[in-house]
Amino acid sequence: MKEGQVVEVRGVEKSFGDGNQRIHVLKKVDLDARAGEILMLVGPSGCGKTTLLSAIAGTLRVEGGSINVFGQPMHSMSSSALTKFRGSHIGFIFQQFNLIPTLTCAENVSVPLLIQGVSSSKALARAKDSLATVGLGDRWKDRPGKLSGGQQQRVAIARALVHEPPLVICDEPTAALDAKNGEIVLDLFREVARSPGRAVIIVTHDNRIFSYADRIARMDDGRMIEERESDHSEKPHFDHEISH
Repeated sequence: MKEGQVVEVRGVEKSFGDGNQRIHVLKKVDLDARAGEILMLVGPSGCGKTTLLSAIAGTLRVEGGSINVFGQPMHSMSSSALTKFRGSHIGFIFQQFNLIPTLTCAENVSVPLLIQGVSSSKALARAKDSLATVGLGDRWKDRPGKLSGGQQQRVAIARALVHEPPLVICDEPTAALDAKNGEIVLDLFREVARSPGRAVIIVTHDNRIFSYADRIARMDDGRMIEERESDHSEKPHFDHEISH
């Protein structure tokens, strides 16, 4: 991998189904992500963005090509090695939140630290700090069912960031957020990406946030069709609310 390169995807292929029902979702995709940047992956629904994101995160195996993250071959690592590597290097923000309803917000956020062997008291303390960074410091005792969709998304973001992973991968992180909270979250991602050796990859349909990107990669029909530098001269504009 080149110096400063965090992710290197080369010729990646992925299909689902069998026989006549087989669908080729990724078709020899190439992509690079660099330290110090926010890379946004955009394109129409069903074009393969989330599949590619899952492959980079190591939660989905590919059938061809290679994926290297911080020099580690995600495409050929064992399941146990992948799990250990993800736990220390990758924070994944899912579109559906994936919070555990029986746990408090702080307990949900502390899970990545507990997996790493951090003591429960230290994990909870760091979880409270992480919740405070997304504006939910006063809700740490609440369970997810007491929160709005936007608040649950912010808990999921706090969970992804609590162990300070060098790579943060996000699937539609602002879809459930209103204008104010969208700006808070994107400012936080920008701060993460500017930290030494770290990067953020975001799959999004939310054109309000495109100007936060350093680079934009556009997909269509399972292929990468365009990569370009973002124009930071256009200021972010959250001129309407998605939901609260």
